[in-house]
Amino acid sequence: MTIQEEIDADLKDAMRSRDAERLSVLRMVKSALTNAAIEKRRVTGGLADSEAVGVIRKQVKQRRDSIESFEKGGRPELAAKERKEIEFLTEYLPQPLEEDEINQLVKDAIAEGGATSKAQMGAVMKIATEKAEGRVEGKKLSQAVQKALE
Repeated sequence: MTIQEEIDADLKDAMRSRDAERLSVLRMVKSALTNAAIEKRRVTGGLADSEAVGVIRKQVKQRRDSIESFEKGGRPELAAKERKEIEFLTEYLPQPLEEDEINQLVKDAIAEGGATSKAQMGAVMKIATEKAEGRVEGKKLSQAVQKALE
């Protein structure tokens, strides 16, 4: 079952159980996935799971940014709502890599790319990103690569 099919099934379940919070989040993510598919292919249709994960990660990032803004603005109730939405969205993301797994992945990418200095960080990041398959945030991966190339 693809991620989009899973979201559709969960959307129906949320409608049946009258879970308004979950239903709202699932409708938003379904809309974002549909928009991404239209933008990519100019037609309605499905995205590959890797593309769908990217869209969901973008939604999570937007909510993290909103949490930061709400906390600065003194709106903890809205920040709590965004945190709840992140919980729902992360159910559809692959399990993140552990710290030691990230370090090993970076070492393998450096070896594969033959990198010896920070000047070759872009090539290492490309290899590491492909190997990570969306299981680690780009910022975290970048930091690990920088640390390893020092």
